[in-house]
Amino acid sequence: MNLARRQFVHLAVGAAALPAVSRMSWAQAYPSRPVILIVFVPAGGTPDIIARLVGQSLSQRLGQSVIIDNRPGAGGNLALQAVARAPADGYTLLMIATPHAINVTLYEKSTIAITRDIVPVASINNDSFVLLVNPSFPAKTVPEFIAYAKTNPGKINLASNGTGNLTHLSGELFRMMTGIEVVHVPYRGTPAAHSALMARDMDAMFDAVGSSLPHIQSGTLRALGVTATARLRVLPDVPLIGDVVSGYAVTGWLGIGVPKDTPAEIVDKLNKEINAALGDPAVKVRMGDLGSEIFTGSPADFGKLVAEETEKWAKVVKFAGLKAE
Repeated sequence: MNLARRQFVHLAVGAAALPAVSRMSWAQAYPSRPVILIVFVPAGGTPDIIARLVGQSLSQRLGQSVIIDNRPGAGGNLALQAVARAPADGYTLLMIATPHAINVTLYEKSTIAITRDIVPVASINNDSFVLLVNPSFPAKTVPEFIAYAKTNPGKINLASNGTGNLTHLSGELFRMMTGIEVVHVPYRGTPAAHSALMARDMDAMFDAVGSSLPHIQSGTLRALGVTATARLRVLPDVPLIGDVVSGYAVTGWLGIGVPKDTPAEIVDKLNKEINAALGDPAVKVRMGDLGSEIFTGSPADFGKLVAEETEKWAKVVKFAGLKAE
């Protein structure tokens, strides 16, 4: 276990060292005012939709409003910084996502990192990705796509909705594991990338199932394979990329974190109530509609996941030679 992983897992349990009386008083009084959940994307994005969905159910359970505060920018780092610098009292929460784990390596000179400054509270969901092509693209399957790429090195334009996020790094991992050469073309957001792909300006793209599903269903984009480890309910006929490229899997995930030194009793209470909120039938149905799979666990479970993901994507970032500007 490397240093970053040890640090993050340690944060998940380290708050237990606070004096018992102090812990009890914090837990008994919490929450006595509205809670702010800071989200790293603009309003309307899938993480924002999920934050509002979970926040509404969590508000009912806590007896206090959960206010969504959107802080997009710097690949999620603006939201991270806002929470890391907030009081460690449980009233400022962070929507954590895969990009925060990626940023540990991508922004390695940053003074704030999720593995050092955030206590993991609860996981929320898994999101799978899909390899999309324009319907006119000659490859109709993942093996055909790989074969075409190897026959035409550097001639496939692979779109993303921004450098350094999962729509980009899913492709870099695929490139690393297959040995193909493609040209990465980043766009400013998913709609722009989709438009370019549909206009045949781009050849292919890895994208989240939730945002690409309408285009797949309408036939304007073709799905060659999914990055999940099991067939998806919403795309049952689309095969797994991992069946062709052994070991290939990409999962986007969301969760909740708080500033380090937040009392363990508050972390535990939030974990319990978030897990309960995710059990709400209305939440389950809506998450399913978004192509998301709910998963719950303890703070330590979530800390272990983020630490493992930080290590995984560090290898891809280094392979791709990425550095934050």
